[in-house]
Order: sequence, then C-alpha cells, then structure tokens
Amino acid sequence: MPLALFALAVTAFAIGTTEFAAMGLLPQVADSLHVSIPQAGWLISAYALGVVVGAPLLTALAAGRPRKTVLVALAGLFATGNLLCALAPDFWTLAAARLITGLPHGAFFGAGAVAAAELVAPDRRARAVAVMFSGLTVANIVGVPAATLLGQHLGWRATMLVVVLIAAAGTLAIARLVPVLPSPAQSGLRHELRAFRSGQLWLALATVVLGCGGLFACYSYISPLLTEVSGYASGSVTLVLALFGVGMTIGNVLGGFAADRALRPTVCAAFVLLSAALALLAVTAHARWSAAVTVVLIGLFGFAIVPAVQTLVMQKARSAPTLASATVQGAFNLANAQGAYFGGLALDAGFGWTSPTLVGSGLAASGAVVAVLAWAADRRPPAPAPVEPAAVEPAAVEPAAVEPADATLAPAP
Repeated sequence: MPLALFALAVTAFAIGTTEFAAMGLLPQVADSLHVSIPQAGWLISAYALGVVVGAPLLTALAAGRPRKTVLVALAGLFATGNLLCALAPDFWTLAAARLITGLPHGAFFGAGAVAAAELVAPDRRARAVAVMFSGLTVANIVGVPAATLLGQHLGWRATMLVVVLIAAAGTLAIARLVPVLPSPAQSGLRHELRAFRSGQLWLALATVVLGCGGLFACYSYISPLLTEVSGYASGSVTLVLALFGVGMTIGNVLGGFAADRALRPTVCAAFVLLSAALALLAVTAHARWSAAVTVVLIGLFGFAIVPAVQTLVMQKARSAPTLASATVQGAFNLANAQGAYFGGLALDAGFGWTSPTLVGSGLAASGAVVAVLAWAADRRPPAPAPVEPAAVEPAAVEPAAVEPADATLAPAP
C-alpha cells in the first residue's frame, strides 16, 4: 500500500482520538470550567453538529479544487480547532471550538476515501479505504485510553495539545506524501449534487442510518452495562473498550478485503452478523469473559461495514463521489444520535441495562433488510429501450428515387 495512505491514517487517528476521548474527559472538563457533567456532554453534541453541518458545507466549498490541497486544508483546520479547544477560557468558547473542530471531520473522510481509492488499482479500493480508516479504529485501542489517562493526570488541555501535535504531523505527512491527484473531468457543486439523483445512493445512506444505529444503541450505554450486569470494576471498563477497538480494527481490515471481492454480500452479511452479536450480548453480558468476547465481535462486525459502505457509496455516486462520500459521515453521526435515543427509551421504560443491545439488534436487522432490498433492486435488469415505430423512418426520401428526375433536366450533350 502507498505511504500516502498512512499519512491519511495519521490524521484519522487524531480525529478518532479527539472525538471519542471527550467522553472520558467530561468529569475533568466539568470540574475545570465549573459546569455539570450533563452540560459538559453538550461538547459531544457540538462536535457531532459540526460533523453533520461541515460534511456537505466544506465539501461544497471545496468542489473542483485539487484533492491534495483540500486534504491539507481540512487537516490544518482540524488541528486549529483542537488548538482553540486547548486555549478556550470558558465553557461556551470551548463548545464553539468543538463545533469548529467537528466541521472538517466528514469532509476529510469523504475526500480522503476518494483519494485513497484513486491511489490504488480498482480491485484494491476497499482495502485502501480500510487503511485510511484504520487510524480511526487504532485510536480506540491506543489514542482514547492514552488521552483519557493523560487528561486525568495532566488535565484535559494537555490532551488537546497532544492531539494538536498529532494532527499537525498528519497535515505535514499529507503535504509531503500524498501525490497531486488529477481533478475529475467534471467538477463543481452542481455536478456533485447530481450523484444524489441515484436511488441506490439514498438506499445506501438509509442502510447506514438504520443499521449502524444498532451499533451506537449498544455502545452509548456499554459502560453501565459492563459495570452493572457483567460485574466489571469502573477502572476495568477502559480495558474492555480497548478490546472493542481491537475488534473494530480487525473488522475494518477484514471488511476491506471482503468488499473488494464481493461488495454487496459483505454489506448484507456484516449487518446480519452485527444484529446477531448484539442480541447475543443480552445473554453473554452476565459473565465477564463472555461479555468481553461478544464486545470484540460487535466491534468487528460493526466496523466491517465501514469500508464496504464507503466503497458502495463511491461506486453509486459514479463520477461525483466526493460529496456523497462525505455525506456518509453525516449518516454515521445520525446513526449515533438515533441509536443512543432509542437505546435510552428502552432504559427509561425500565427494560434493564441489556435492553439497548436488543434495540441495537433490531436496528441492525432493519439495516440488513434495506441492504438486501437495495441489492435485489440493483440486480434487476434495466428496462429495454423503446423501439421506434417503422413508420417514423424516412423511407420515402431515398436518393435513388430523386436521381432519375434530376437526370431528365440535364442538358443534352
């Protein structure tokens, strides 16, 4: 794989660290800025809002510009946003900085996925996308636990400054290693928007919102489930979440390999297996070892979906994949929001700590249904082109019929 892919992965690592580490640093942020922990949780929402808004907005602004230039600018904006977070004097300034930091997230992964696919042969595109996204998954194994530990000992601002350094390194690596990629023959916002005329593209995005909501319905409440049901101590939850990150990384790699060989079957199978693993956790959560094994499987099947869906969207967007690819990140964040919401409803209804996993299983199953229906529609042969009536053809004006009349008007020799 080209070194340029690993340059993209470094920035993806920084993005994953700053997105997920905030959840573990909420007590430190709340104490430092004199707000409640629920209010500090707004920082997570501010980042997610930035992703949803920034993905289409920044991609539209960057339409038609060289992808390398766009990637460097987006990585630089992300580093700047983290620096603003580290220097924020109060809560509301920090919330605004978090929103700014989230803006380039979706646009970066959208442009980065397209660039990664262009750096390799067509039969290796899903694997190339998986390499870039490996930075996001490795962040959950190394970056998030390390950032949480650093924040607990040196303060959350120190964590933000370290992320700034990693993001700056990623920006320089992209500028140095990513080649200048040819601009598409047609570019611009109007051209990119044409991709959204595809019904298959909308079905792929619906699959993400519904099916991946199942993963987040479980993950949003995984910590209380592990402590209240599985019997883990609070300090041991971080280790289990690191195992979840291991599953994510393995699934990301396997999903990339499988999608290059059979794209549609990989998407459908991953959602079915994710649904089964989520339902299984409702049973295995009652023992520590079985809960840990099942959490790894959920991470594996959940992130096997990512390179497959990203590649599917770029395929269905055809010649205008950048905006569609960025929109996938907004779809993942919508999946996060609705998964957490429905999982919370089950808890509020008094169904117990394992109920979000069953809700997640149902959501993943619905994603599998949409994926199968989209696959069936894609396999349907196109309607035959209409045949023009024979009477329409100008058979009466043959040149041969005109020549004899013209010949009688010719002068005699």
